Amino acid sequence: MSILNQPTTREAIVEKKYVGLIRGINVGRAKRVAMADLRELLKGLGYGEIRTLLNSGNALFSGPDGDSKSMESRIERAFSERFGFSALWTVLPVAELDQIVAENSLTQVMTDPSRLMVAVLKRTRDRRLLQPLLKEDWKPDVLALGRRVAYLWCPEGILKSKLAEAVGRVLGDQVTTRNWSTILKLQALAGSPG
Repeated sequence: MSILNQPTTREAIVEKKYVGLIRGINVGRAKRVAMADLRELLKGLGYGEIRTLLNSGNALFSGPDGDSKSMESRIERAFSERFGFSALWTVLPVAELDQIVAENSLTQVMTDPSRLMVAVLKRTRDRRLLQPLLKEDWKPDVLALGRRVAYLWCPEGILKSKLAEAVGRVLGDQVTTRNWSTILKLQALAGSPG
């Protein structure tokens, strides 16, 4: 048997694209992190094709196909060691970001994409905590739920939104929010078809 025909014991490593959303960095003067330092952190953890978007903690990277929760824990530990404070990460496969875009039922309602908020749940099971909010009248705000997110149309802005306040109260720090424009920019940066 020639060496070329022998079976190999190593499987090819399948690379997958991910989106990392960080909660609560670069807000005001506290918890400042340069995006170059964030890219360096991810590179040091072995991730590739690293890109960041805006200064609010959005990263795209590739890595071995694996469990997002394990990745979150690993990155959070390294982040804390490197920067000296904790920050929660939510890691999604890019395919899940595409699903978030596809599931949005509020695009017909919105007139300003910066006022349509997407609250990404760290734990999918927390979606049930938001169900009671669907029964309340939030006018002029509107709430819709996806599999892993809440969509909040806040036409008067997030700071005046009782809906946004209620979602924050229910979920605490187990959610991170991005506006619709940022979600679409992340999808475009990831090279998704959406």
